[in-house]
Amino acid sequence: MEWLMGPFEVTFVQRALWGGVLVSLICALAGTWVVLRGMAFFGDAMSHGMLPGIALASLLGGNLLLGAAVSAVVMALGVSVVGRSPRLSQDTSIGLLFVGMLSLGVIIVSRSQSFAVDLTGFLFGDVLAVRSADLAHLMGALVIALLISVLGYRPFVALAFDERKAHTLGLRPRIAHAALLALLTLAIVASFHVVGTLLVFGLLIAPPAAVLPWARRIPVIMIGAACLGMSATFVGLLLSWHLHTAAGATIAATAVIQFLLSTLAAGLRNRWVRSAPHIPTTDHSHMGYGHPS
Repeated sequence: MEWLMGPFEVTFVQRALWGGVLVSLICALAGTWVVLRGMAFFGDAMSHGMLPGIALASLLGGNLLLGAAVSAVVMALGVSVVGRSPRLSQDTSIGLLFVGMLSLGVIIVSRSQSFAVDLTGFLFGDVLAVRSADLAHLMGALVIALLISVLGYRPFVALAFDERKAHTLGLRPRIAHAALLALLTLAIVASFHVVGTLLVFGLLIAPPAAVLPWARRIPVIMIGAACLGMSATFVGLLLSWHLHTAAGATIAATAVIQFLLSTLAAGLRNRWVRSAPHIPTTDHSHMGYGHPS
């Protein structure tokens, strides 16, 4: 038991655990929609696109969260503007802005005398350096994310599975899309200083993707993703303490391993079901997508 609970008797590890739990809850709310809408590449680009704002705020002695938010908004608006070109696919516009913003961020950071240290901190974060003020910010972000998720649930469902139906139902898909981008931006900006801009993508995508083969309703996916994210935080911190590895990277790697195990188990289940045709298969056609509640 000392091996299991000993690390969490240390104050900074306790704060890291609470920070990871809050990040997991926020990312579960936003990440579920990212996975269902197939926005993984956009989410990855957003997480990296914050680097110029973070780097500039750091060099100027400004607020890192504000710099990240401004940079994320610029990235989102840039994708919307460039994506309107009939000759460019959305993936192409996202990829171009992704590389451009990341390059700009590295150029800005390279002006710092502690280039390598700063860049490592931006990309990988420092979950063990979470402060009480950071926990308060994460709690506020979680409340806002819950409000957006509850108020936008029906339009988000319609937007994720049938944009034309969203128009028909008068759910204003453009406003819903903007709200969804705001939710994604909130999750990334609130989480980057805990696990970094590079690793926040793991907690945003891996837990919902791991739950997706097993869940039939969107709220269940969110709850399952939150549970997996929190367990990845606990296991990741425990392993990093005993193996002397980077805490944020270990948490993200644990989340990805959960996804791989879930995918493997789902594949074995499907193979077993096919080999036993007398057992009725699970019907996923009514996951609550067509009739949001």
